[in-house]
Amino acid sequence: MTGSPARTLLLWCPDWPVLAAEIVDGVPATGPVAVLHANRVVACSERARTEGVRRGLRKREAQGRCPQLTVVEYDPGRDARAFEPVVAAVEELVAGVEVVRPGACAVAARGPGRYLGGEEAAAERIIEHVAQSCLVESQVGIADGVFAAGLAARAGRVVAPGGTPEFLAGLPVEALGRSALADLLRRLGVRTLGDFAALPAGDVLARFGFDGALAHRLAAGRDHRPLAVRQPPADLTVTAEHDEPIDRVDAAAFMARALAEQLHERLAGHGLACTRLGIEAVTEHGQELHRVWRHDGLLTAAAIADRVRWQLDGWLSGSNGRAGARPARPTAGIIRLRLIPDGVIAQTGLQAGLWGETGEERERAHRALSRVQGILGPEAVVTAVLGGGRSPADQVRLVPWGDERLPARPGPAPLPGDPSGADRAVSAGRSADRGGGGAPPWPGRLPAPAPAVVLPSPLAATVHDAAGEPVVISARLAVSAPPARLVVGTGQPAEIVGWAGPWPVDERWWAPAEARRRARFQVSLADGAALLLAVEAGQWLVEAIYD
Repeated sequence: MTGSPARTLLLWCPDWPVLAAEIVDGVPATGPVAVLHANRVVACSERARTEGVRRGLRKREAQGRCPQLTVVEYDPGRDARAFEPVVAAVEELVAGVEVVRPGACAVAARGPGRYLGGEEAAAERIIEHVAQSCLVESQVGIADGVFAAGLAARAGRVVAPGGTPEFLAGLPVEALGRSALADLLRRLGVRTLGDFAALPAGDVLARFGFDGALAHRLAAGRDHRPLAVRQPPADLTVTAEHDEPIDRVDAAAFMARALAEQLHERLAGHGLACTRLGIEAVTEHGQELHRVWRHDGLLTAAAIADRVRWQLDGWLSGSNGRAGARPARPTAGIIRLRLIPDGVIAQTGLQAGLWGETGEERERAHRALSRVQGILGPEAVVTAVLGGGRSPADQVRLVPWGDERLPARPGPAPLPGDPSGADRAVSAGRSADRGGGGAPPWPGRLPAPAPAVVLPSPLAATVHDAAGEPVVISARLAVSAPPARLVVGTGQPAEIVGWAGPWPVDERWWAPAEARRRARFQVSLADGAALLLAVEAGQWLVEAIYD
């Protein structure tokens, strides 16, 4: 790879997930606001930072530092939809805008620098125009390459041509945006990008792999994309046309997923992977929409589908942002969608798996399930994702085939010296929900084995003792009498031959409106069945069935 990175102008909107929540959902960004993903802070407002809230904090710790904190769930679709008016405003001054991610977009600095009176004048003009059009504060950085320009934007700097390696050398390795790599480098004594760039490239590739080699080039000021990207052949573009105009986001998202799969398969057939994606749409009235998305790594089929879905959501929702900023919703539905792999590189390091993990059988199953979705809709095929929670219903989340498989709650961690379920469940809700003291997540969850069938809605039941009296649980978890008979709904009584419990769960006790207190039992019946029961507010419920 030869040559030097092109001069790049990058516009960055600080705390964009917080601003997007204000633009779309009306959450005041001037107050203490934190955006959470997987129970950790990924962005926060300036007011929250003054109260001690930082990225990476757990929700409970952030709320402990700032009791007035407003918590917003992370939504990349919302971020992309709100950012569309900002990109449109930048396009009014310069051409060829590329979206790096929601909250940041880049453009070649040469053109704006020439016709706007220099690079610094261009940066000031763009910042002012975005502020007037969208009422959004932004910063611009200019440097050699997209990576360095992004770091320069955070400091509001214009790095002189040729000065990018010196600018990067003093920055910490965390600036690479690769937390695992940065942690390993610090343990090896490599603390700055300059120290990392000084390492031999061959040794870095052998020790850290392909991604580490790319990070090494970035640390040295050699942006890898302009050197490796080539113009793809024309036959890699994929197009979908529809007789009926599409004006609903859900329908457009389904079309985007199918087209993303087609593009990814076509690229894989040529041994290529996409790093820069062009999205074009044509409406029934002939209106043409175009946007380019960049990515630091290789765009998988799911990543392509996500970006297309976000972009279509931004177009079809017609979000006007602040102060009526453009663009408005298209005047008609979309009849043609094109995906253009505007930048590709050779896909290395991939081959068919020896034991089936990436082999032909997996591909056949994927095509079959995608075909079922094409006939019955995206929600017709779902897969289970295990996560955290104390009850079986909490621990499983069903996601449509092809969507990102993320648990609804953080997954459980093994408990050292794990006691019996009855012993550890006594402090179930309080120790976990406080989230302090280094306690493992979800104490009080059911011990193995897990139930075979989890009922979508618990069934009402009654439990009686040997004398026919209802069995009740006191506030101190005392059982009035041993359970002897179970009646589910209006069914026949069944004899209980064995039982264990109660195992209490006391959740969100600090919020009376959200508090939930219940006790769980495992019972075995005379016919061999085993059930998971719960008592809540005096009502017995059947939650799950054991195999």
